[in-house]
Amino acid sequence: MKYTLSILVENQPGVLSKVSGLFSRRGFNIDSLAVGITEDPAISRITIVVNGDEHIVEQVEKQLNKLIPVIKVKVLQPDLFISRELSLIKVNCPTKQRAEIMKIVELMHAQIVDVATTSLTIQLTDNDEHTQTLISLLKPYGIKEIVRAGTLAIEKGPATARKQNS
Repeated sequence: MKYTLSILVENQPGVLSKVSGLFSRRGFNIDSLAVGITEDPAISRITIVVNGDEHIVEQVEKQLNKLIPVIKVKVLQPDLFISRELSLIKVNCPTKQRAEIMKIVELMHAQIVDVATTSLTIQLTDNDEHTQTLISLLKPYGIKEIVRAGTLAIEKGPATARKQNS
């Protein structure tokens, strides 16, 4: 099962290395990792998506909480958070298929960000499920390259990560 962890950390050098090192020491693969400054420039949020079981995720959560620069760790509950990732997909696009591909892009609420004589580059900002759907629809045309950014996630509703009870 996939788990999404939201980790608030002090914004200082070496923190990402400490956090990712904990995963590698335990032999735990990270499916997605994204880091960015929060509304407070002294704090960063690390969003990590991992595949594993509940016991392993609980152990990782406990170990993360022991790291000095970690402020708070939260395993986000399914259906109680919004997640997005940015994908850029370069697809073969001969002139005769351009209209078909453009229709798929429109239906998937994606955008064409580059047009070349034999290819299109498509941008999609959505969740993993929709990204996979777009990729499967474009595969028959020939995907040349895919670049995907790490997943970002935020809990639904008015609560904020720093003010919630653990």
